[in-house]
Amino acid sequence: MSHGERHARRQGGFTYIGLLVAIVLIGLMLAAAGESARTTAQRERELELLFIGHQYRNAIARFYRQNHRYPQALEELVNFASGGPQGAHYLRRLYLDPMTRAADWVLLQAPGSGINGVASTSLQVPMKHSGFDFVDVGFEDAQTYADWTFVYDPRALLNNPARPAIPH
Repeated sequence: MSHGERHARRQGGFTYIGLLVAIVLIGLMLAAAGESARTTAQRERELELLFIGHQYRNAIARFYRQNHRYPQALEELVNFASGGPQGAHYLRRLYLDPMTRAADWVLLQAPGSGINGVASTSLQVPMKHSGFDFVDVGFEDAQTYADWTFVYDPRALLNNPARPAIPH
């Protein structure tokens, strides 16, 4: 084997190793980008869960104030006929749980009868642990999303006048 052939073979080996290093680096960068995208998506689903939970809590509050009872099912918040020609709609539609992407809410039973809140069934660990609205301050200690309970309790408003009222 001549000197030129050995040199060409050695160059080919270095090129091959360089290509392998480049592939490994690209793989690491893609993995980091994927993790970042997953984190961003989870944070967005958390915000959506908070928004939807507030929608359910507020709809239950409006239902309770108008009807002096809790709804018996979530469907009542969408299809409730209150004696008027058009009926009352407290929600435009029922929402899926953004953490599970299913209509698998835990329905929280009101004292006596009915539903006074909802919670996710997700046992995932929340990323958010601070900066909650005043009505959600208990979420800071949550171990899972299932611990984020969106409950309407009119007694809590009576016992704590500093707590802001739930909007109409």
